Amino acid sequence: MIISEEDYSVKYDENDGVIECTGSFRLRGSEEYKPILDLLLSVADATPEQLTLDVRELKFLNSSGINTLSKFIIQVRKHKATQVRILGTVKSPWQGKSLKNFQRLLPTLELVIEDA
Repeated sequence: MIISEEDYSVKYDENDGVIECTGSFRLRGSEEYKPILDLLLSVADATPEQLTLDVRELKFLNSSGINTLSKFIIQVRKHKATQVRILGTVKSPWQGKSLKNFQRLLPTLELVIEDA
């Protein structure tokens, strides 16, 4: 599954269970995020054993985007069968604080923040 726009892309590789988000999520409100949320929720509902959300190349995420990712994490939590890992980087300042908040929603979430 792929969503590709001028400023961002979201790709899900079913074979390795990786959702890769790149670019900048500067969309306005939940309606513009709906295609991304639909993709994320369909992945969560498929209940893969392991799932990696790779946001290392996501340079910007606004509050509506954080809300979208939160809904995804909550959906995964409902299924209780999927182990989630989030890959981030210190290169994008928003990731340090925001990604840690997802652990509050899903305590079993593995958060990997790369230094470089």
